[in-house]
Amino acid sequence: MADITDIKSIVYTEKTLGLQENGVVVIKTSPRVSKNSLKEVLKEYFGITPLKVNSLRTHAKVKRFRGRAGVRDALKKFYVTLPEGVSLDKQEA
Repeated sequence: MADITDIKSIVYTEKTLGLQENGVVVIKTSPRVSKNSLKEVLKEYFGITPLKVNSLRTHAKVKRFRGRAGVRDALKKFYVTLPEGVSLDKQEA
């Protein structure tokens, strides 16, 4: 079961702000979170029941920066479709 601490951040980019106008929020989480556990977290902490949840998995990746090897974290992104008139920004955790 996932917890609120598994949610790393809500993504705010030019693309995701366009999606937010249509009621879709993009959330980064740890890779172990499932769709059902994310739905439970949103219902428990924000009081929101999402209409639809799509997931995208990003694997860890070795990248070089100034000649040194580093590793990007593995994470999962969820595209959460919220009901009309509901936003995560207005809710209190």
